[in-house]
Amino acid sequence: MSTTFIAKLVVKNGMEKEFERLQRELSERTHESEPETLVYDVIRHRTEPSTYVVYARFRNEAAFEWHQKTAFHERLVPPILACLAKDMDLQFFDWVS
Repeated sequence: MSTTFIAKLVVKNGMEKEFERLQRELSERTHESEPETLVYDVIRHRTEPSTYVVYARFRNEAAFEWHQKTAFHERLVPPILACLAKDMDLQFFDWVS
């Protein structure tokens, strides 16, 4: 069964470009080196420019756990979290077939 999460992130005013740079690198590295990560997308709200959503789907729980242990994840996530104005809203979902 796949593991999917959706994270809503609100970024501090003025930190949007840095947040996007870090998320872009995280997304690129994930797509390049994690074949069991099916989707890892970052999108920005159209009318609330400091609000973002990360949508990620992993082939299974093991792939999600692997993602969290990669060196680039450990390097990039702390500065990403430092860009946030408040705690992210992280929710997990199961695939319905």
